Amino acid sequence: MTDPQSATAVADPADPADPGALAAERLSLVEESTRGLLQTVSELRPEAVAEPSALPGWSRGHVLAHLARNADSLVNLLTGARTGTDVPQYASEQARDQGIEDGAGRPLDVQLADLRESHERFAEAAALMTGEHWATEVRHRSGAVFPACDLVWKRLAEVEYHLVDLDAGYAPDRWPGVFAATEFHRLATRLHGTDLPAVALVAEDTGDTGLIGTGEPALTVRGPLRALLAWLTGRSDGADLQRTPDSALPQLPPLG
Repeated sequence: MTDPQSATAVADPADPADPGALAAERLSLVEESTRGLLQTVSELRPEAVAEPSALPGWSRGHVLAHLARNADSLVNLLTGARTGTDVPQYASEQARDQGIEDGAGRPLDVQLADLRESHERFAEAAALMTGEHWATEVRHRSGAVFPACDLVWKRLAEVEYHLVDLDAGYAPDRWPGVFAATEFHRLATRLHGTDLPAVALVAEDTGDTGLIGTGEPALTVRGPLRALLAWLTGRSDGADLQRTPDSALPQLPPLG
């Protein structure tokens, strides 16, 4: 089974002047978000692991197994950047999918321990990195190539988006402000110039704006920044957004 809505597809692709400083800043965000993840999972009922998540075809156990194996996959890329060797993120796409399937049915205490331990491995691998290592380019499983410091943002995106996907009480309105703003502009930029109908986006709480699609916008969509991001990432149908004129929202492409 493949990830129905991969969070890493929307990670920040920044080209920083100081990769080490940027990585350190992002690592603090990952630590905070991971604490929230572990707290949320620790409060689940044991039987909740087997219940459906918000991702079609995935139980909460699938989401948890994916988060743990993703952390380990990023350790592989960090290790490659640090040692100058070609270490693939996953042995293969089949191995990635199988790892998620194999881990999905585990009991809650095993899932929680795996999440904690895989995060610790990620943090330990990051602690070994120098500024030069963080500037080293790595190849993501998608084929994208970018500085290793961007792996930290990718991990942040995985944790924040999939916390929502667990459908366990953590909603988009709890996304950290810097995360929501960065992702909003990332996606608006990505979707600008595509063959979507042109839509102007206005975040009424922060003043952030964006434009998706091609041409002059015939539709303006307004709402809180996080609500706009939830729609852009497929984690909301946008029913809570204001539309001028009152017409249907366009169908957005999948993130993966």
